[in-house]
Amino acid sequence: MSLPTRPLTLTINGTQHGPIDVPEGMMMIDVLHEMLGLTGSRFGCGQGICHACVVIWDRDERHSETVPTCITGADFFDGKRIRTIEGIAQRDQKGEVTALSPVQQAFLDQFSFQCGYCTPGFVNAATVLIERLGRAPIARQDVEATVAAALESHICRCTGYVRYYAAVRDLILATPGLTRDSV
Repeated sequence: MSLPTRPLTLTINGTQHGPIDVPEGMMMIDVLHEMLGLTGSRFGCGQGICHACVVIWDRDERHSETVPTCITGADFFDGKRIRTIEGIAQRDQKGEVTALSPVQQAFLDQFSFQCGYCTPGFVNAATVLIERLGRAPIARQDVEATVAAALESHICRCTGYVRYYAAVRDLILATPGLTRDSV
């Protein structure tokens, strides 16, 4: 007996994948790990609570959001564009990392992570936030609350929150165009 499948076609990190036959009901984290070899997103809680597994869904040129892949079926992503942690850093044609993203560099500079298990989720959430602020800057006095709102759903079992939050806050304050003076 074989499982019924559905074709899945999507763009991941700028590369078209599919159509690939995916068992019905398979979660996207399993497709990423088992079928596509993209193991950077972490399976944590399996309930969509910890957010270690999130990927970035690029809805359009102006709207991106994170989606937990441990509770979201692969069929949801059919025809969509997503970014995984593997697509955040700049890479050369061989696939070698040539430069970290500003978020990744900020996390390294602040020694933000301990075990690193939750880091892909935090990187993706912070990336979405930085991109959003690039389109709609916030008042400088709102940075702390904005960072907290963007990262509050992510769980770090090693309790590295303070450094994650500080890294994102400092990156926002140091990057021209992400904040504005109060009106």
